[in-house]
Amino acid sequence: MTTPRQPAGETRLLPADTNQARGLAEHAIDFLFRDPRPVGPATLGLLERFHLDSVGCGVSALGLAANAPTVLRREALATPPMAGSRGGICFGSTRRCLVERAVAANASAVREWDSNGTNFGYDAAKGRTAGEFGHNDYYPVAVAAAGEAGLDGHQTLRLMLLIDEIRGRLAEVFALRNYAIDHVHHGAVACAAAYAAALGGTAEQIESAIGIVVAHYVPYRAIRAGHQLSDSKGASAALSSEVAVMSARRALAGFLGPRDVFRNPLALYRKNEPCPDGTSPFDLELGVGGDAFAIHSMHFKLGLYEHQSAGALQSLVDVFTAQPSLADDLDGIRSLAVRIYEPAYSIIADPAKRTPTTRQSADHSLPYILARTLLKARIAAQAGVAIGWESLMLLPDDYSDDAIRDPAVARLIANMTIVHGGPDYDARYPAGIPTSVTIEHESLGRLGGGLVTYPLGHARADAARTAEVVDLKFDRLVAGVVDDPRQLRERMKVAGKSPAEIAELYAFPIHGCDPG
Repeated sequence: MTTPRQPAGETRLLPADTNQARGLAEHAIDFLFRDPRPVGPATLGLLERFHLDSVGCGVSALGLAANAPTVLRREALATPPMAGSRGGICFGSTRRCLVERAVAANASAVREWDSNGTNFGYDAAKGRTAGEFGHNDYYPVAVAAAGEAGLDGHQTLRLMLLIDEIRGRLAEVFALRNYAIDHVHHGAVACAAAYAAALGGTAEQIESAIGIVVAHYVPYRAIRAGHQLSDSKGASAALSSEVAVMSARRALAGFLGPRDVFRNPLALYRKNEPCPDGTSPFDLELGVGGDAFAIHSMHFKLGLYEHQSAGALQSLVDVFTAQPSLADDLDGIRSLAVRIYEPAYSIIADPAKRTPTTRQSADHSLPYILARTLLKARIAAQAGVAIGWESLMLLPDDYSDDAIRDPAVARLIANMTIVHGGPDYDARYPAGIPTSVTIEHESLGRLGGGLVTYPLGHARADAARTAEVVDLKFDRLVAGVVDDPRQLRERMKVAGKSPAEIAELYAFPIHGCDPG
């Protein structure tokens, strides 16, 4: 298996035998203000697309009154800013409110559909392959900080990139899931550092903010346990963003948190991975300039689905491309067999997920995702529409109560088997998403069976083709929720925006959403 070429650019190493919390603080100040090196246009373009994708997801969730972001937004709008603070703005409102509540509401909206960007914490060239998950959930923190600090679009993009870089590099070197800790903790560390730095924090204050987050606010994966998932799963990043901003604000006000927290023997890092020599468990290398950033290893989702299922979805797309007549006779499917890697097998093939009753469980159910995709193929065929990612794209309607209870879904799931592909499959992750789907059909015989490793949307897939589908996804998500998707797309271009425009970036109307 080939190793992808790493983007060129400058990096900064924070060795395991140094105070990495202080190093992150110094890096944040340098990257934003003190020594900002040029960032490559490829990185900035990718960052803009990830941000736009996140906004499309958030606007759609609010426009369709998804529960958790609606609750958190209502709570935020009822909470005025603190004295001396400009406050934050929730999607769809011009009202200023308590900044950490606005951040929680916006991050919850962005994450609710589980359809924005993903990383798997993998840098083979540097041997950093912890493979922790993560998502591009935290841009609302950057926008809120920029609004408070009066930053322009150029500076806001750097702030967004700083958050993605810190959490992305932490995901490469420390697998939180091994200790039942939710991946959003890496995002919280990044947000605390970036927010405090953006508001002019000293290195001591930023280090303190990181220490507060690590010592007091570690989220466990209890939110992801159980047969049916709840609002807590989707809102995990939002609540961690909230406490990160709160911790940063307290540190800026003079509260002293624990120092040198990555080498603290009782903090989660050394506690779970003991280092007798007193170091932290890892070196941490951060991009400084050019295109040497973790964002180049992050992936797009082409609809609403758990990203671990992307290989299986690509397999179905490939099957329909080779044999489009399958869509006309789904009843002829005798069996559909999936081979997949760990950890995907444990996450989305859990037997409890064969009968989901909530959207949060359905979008983490590989059997449901495949069944719903098969039904969409039949609809496309009946309408005379070409079958591909565009026609098979899973959208919010595919997770409605009626869709989840559809007897046709249950019939298709009854013929599915999912097995662990074994060491050969596991070895290809997290570099790829190795999956194969084989269909036995009464009249068409055996279909599929080829191994898919880099499905469309993956960082190593066709970037131009991915961009086309991601743009279509944005248009479909916001259609009917905003007046003009093209106008919103233009508004969300961060580069070139003035501080005043950044401060009001999310203050646009959303149909069906209380303007506050």
